[in-house]
Amino acid sequence: MKLLRPLAAAAGLLLLLAGCAVPRPPASVAGDAPPRWYASLPHGGRLADLRQWWQQFNDPLLVDLVEAAQVANPDIAIAGTRIAEARATRVAARAATLPAVDANASLVRGNAQAGVGLATIVQSGAQLAWEADLFGRLSARSDAASARLAGAEAGWHDARVAVAAETATTYVDLRTCERQLAVVRNDARSRAETARLTGLSAEAGFTAPAVAAQARASAAEGAARATQQQAQCDLLVKALVALTAMREPTLRERLAGRWSEPASFAVLAMPSVPAALLAQRPDVFQAERAVEAASADVGAARADRFPRLSLNGQIAGGFLHAGGQTSDVQTWSIGPLAVSLPVFDGGRLAAAEDAATARYGEAAALYAARVRQAVREVEEALVNLESARERSEDARVAVEGYQASFAATEARYRSGLGSLIELEDQRRVLLAAQTALVSLQRERLAAWIALYRALGGGWQRPDMPVARSE
Repeated sequence: MKLLRPLAAAAGLLLLLAGCAVPRPPASVAGDAPPRWYASLPHGGRLADLRQWWQQFNDPLLVDLVEAAQVANPDIAIAGTRIAEARATRVAARAATLPAVDANASLVRGNAQAGVGLATIVQSGAQLAWEADLFGRLSARSDAASARLAGAEAGWHDARVAVAAETATTYVDLRTCERQLAVVRNDARSRAETARLTGLSAEAGFTAPAVAAQARASAAEGAARATQQQAQCDLLVKALVALTAMREPTLRERLAGRWSEPASFAVLAMPSVPAALLAQRPDVFQAERAVEAASADVGAARADRFPRLSLNGQIAGGFLHAGGQTSDVQTWSIGPLAVSLPVFDGGRLAAAEDAATARYGEAAALYAARVRQAVREVEEALVNLESARERSEDARVAVEGYQASFAATEARYRSGLGSLIELEDQRRVLLAAQTALVSLQRERLAAWIALYRALGGGWQRPDMPVARSE
């Protein structure tokens, strides 16, 4: 009895310590976000709901492509499996804090004792095992699993937004490629007509053969440019097929419809300050949950170096039939109540704590970098959007002016008052201006899509319980 008293006192002390977690690093770190936006913000018009943002393109094909890509994309499917894996890990981590009960049953028949004869022993029972959560080791692992589950769910949303933006950008690239194809085909037809007329004039002796050769070369250059542009459009069709898993004949049939560029977009609801952006970016939320999980891992690794208290017990019942007699057998036991304390492990547990602390530092650094990247993406999208807006009118005026100049130069050339060199110079200038206008239209749409992506695509931060960080 004297030996049991110290053990009971120690067990009582350890039970009082159960649930007291060891210190762990902060579960959240401050993001390095600037105090305000420095790029010009979009203004005017109505505010857009990012979740329905694609509808304002008034293009059913684009909406269908975005939905199809989100179904077919492997990154989204992988993100879904990570959610399932993280959920299972959380269930296992929470179960570790509860008692484990195992049932068993057995049947034995044989000659267990000399002179007794055959005997039958039937027994069933249950075994209990439980580890007290001393110093918060088990709860820390549960916190880490919960944080990783929340991060996996945010990662799934981030994958959906990224796929939607990539699909829309590819679709816009294709539509602007088709516009550019129309420009270069018109240019090729104009060059071919000039070459035809110049050839007729050379055959009649009114134009030098060298001039006719130059016109044919210009026509061949225009035809080659049109062929190259057609190939680029075909490649973008292939890219959309790969992104959406839509059959190419079906896609080309739907692409044959007329496409109109949206004249204006509803203004995206900008967060008042960059720090508010963190509440609507799933990738930032995922990085923050990674910091929380790493913090909990440090707490668990530290708690591994402290004592553990475990309790076992069992209860069993059955009967023994031997020599024509049957006897009931009932047994139960509670214990042992065991205390284990690491004494010497060659530095293994200390190294595990150091590794967990290093991983926490890495997660905190990645979170800070993700915050800066999020702010950068918004600022860049705003700069590109404002630049495209300011240049659009100038680009349109340039095309109109060069178009009028080319028409006048072409009229003079056909009347014999101008040279082919002058005409080709004007043609190149006009083609460059038309190409710049189409590229600017593509840049404007791409900037809106990039801003949609940078603002989180309509995702909202869920309400999360504050993790323990005693």
